[in-house]
Formats: sequence, structure tokens, C-alpha cells
Amino acid sequence: MKWLSILAALAAAFCLALGSERQSVGVRRHEATLRLHPRSGIFTLFRSPVWLAGGALMVGGIILNVYALATAPLTVVQPIGAIAVVITTVLNARIQRLRLNRLTVWAITACVAGSAGFVLIAIVATEENPAPTLGQEHLTAIVAVTATALFALLAVVVRRRPSAFVYILGAGVLFGFVAVFVRLASIHLLRGDAGGVAGIPWYHLGVMAGAGLLGIYFVQMAHRHGPPDLVVAGLTVVDPMVGVLTGIIVLGELQPNQPWWVGWCMVAAAGIATLGVIALSRHHPDVIKRREMSRRAATMTAED
Repeated sequence: MKWLSILAALAAAFCLALGSERQSVGVRRHEATLRLHPRSGIFTLFRSPVWLAGGALMVGGIILNVYALATAPLTVVQPIGAIAVVITTVLNARIQRLRLNRLTVWAITACVAGSAGFVLIAIVATEENPAPTLGQEHLTAIVAVTATALFALLAVVVRRRPSAFVYILGAGVLFGFVAVFVRLASIHLLRGDAGGVAGIPWYHLGVMAGAGLLGIYFVQMAHRHGPPDLVVAGLTVVDPMVGVLTGIIVLGELQPNQPWWVGWCMVAAAGIATLGVIALSRHHPDVIKRREMSRRAATMTAED
């Protein structure tokens, strides 16, 4: 069953990659409207067939990922999405006719290798916790709500000086908590618990809705200010880190009596993947191109 869940997670990664690339194209096509109407302009995306197709693909990926989360430990399912980075990078490079530089290739390799190493260790070192305690769920909810509130405040602060990396970081953290609560909700649903909606507590649904909606906003803003492969790289690295840390620290999914080197190997793998995302955010050809365009625009404004 675990390997079937992994296959579902892999299929979800493909949907994430294709959907993200399509949504990025849709956002770029409506860039002028979004720039003129930053608050209401985002609703024009709902009239874009390309953007809607990307959304449909991402919804399909979410459904597959929900199945994977419902049938396998959180720490196994979450890191698999790294393969989406490669798919999105190849697609974006061909569509935008970009030539990937050496640093970008190394950054992508670091993202994939780090995440792959992480998931291999997680498969060996973790076990499913079929019955999280009420205290564990409440603690997870408190952390998730606090993180959502902080990123909502951050969204207001960085609105005048937007940063793709900040939006990617926020989206990864928020969707990480959504994945955690999808996992917890599926446990209540499969057990046939009473109360809430089909046994799912109301506060679970509230956390998923709040973090999910804010995460969608962060993703769309990240598409405006960065390439789709950078967006996917951030999501597939930050998102699993949040899920894995929650699974290990709060939900008790780490097997007991693990050798001392297991933790350090997981930290090293996560560090490699994170460095890959940072390098990608600085050296990707699309990022360099945007940076040069911003400098030219600033120079022209200063001359005028």
C-alpha cells in the first residue's frame, strides 16, 4: 500500500508541474491588468482558459496527493514532489526559449537530490501514527494558525516591495500545514468519527481553508515575480519540510531507537535541497532577465 501511495504522489507531482507552468503562462498574459489593478485584477485570471486549465491540473494533483496522504505516512508522501521541479524547468525553458546556465542545472540537481535523499531516509525511519492524540492535534492547529497569521501580516508588509522568494517561502509553509491537516482529517474520516463534518473537526476545516486560500494567493504572487520552476522548487522543498517536522516532532511518526546519524542525514538532505532553491532564486535565467529589466526601468525613470 505504501508503494501505491508513492506512485499516487509521483502522479500528483506531474500534475503540479504541468498545472504550475500553465498558471504561470496565464498570469503573464494578464500582467498588464494585474499591474494596473493589483487588488481586483486577480479575478481576471478566472476568465483565462490557460490559467483555468492549470488550476484543473493542480486540483487533480491535490486529489492524488490527498489519497497518498490518507494511505501513507506524511513524512513519506510529502518530499516526493521534487520530481516536479525537473518537469517544470524543462517545460518553462522550452516555452520561454531560455538556455539554462550551469548554476541553474546544479541548483535543480541539488533540489532533486536533497529531496530524494530525504524521502529515502523517511521511508526507512518513519512509521504511521494511526491515532494522533487530541493534544497533538490542538498543538498542530495552534502552530498552523500562528504561521498563517504571521504570513498574512507579511503579505501586507511586502506588497510594495514584492519578492518571489518570500512568496514561495510563505506558500510552502502554508501548504505544508494544509497537507498536515488533510492527513489528520483523513484519519478522522476513515475511522468514522462523530461530530464536525463527516467526523472531521470544524477547526481542521478552518485551518485548511485559511492556510489554503492564503497559500493560493502567495503562489499567484510568486508566479508574477518568478519563473514557475522556482515556484515549484520552493513548494516541493519547503512544503515537505513543514510536513516532516510536524510529523516527527508533533505527530510522533519517527520510529524509536533510530541511529544518531539518521537525523543528521535528514538535516543534510534538507539543507542541500534548500541551498538549491536559494541558488535557483538567484541564478535562474528568468530571474536574471527580470532583474535586468527592473534595473533598466529604474534607470529610465531616474533619467526622466
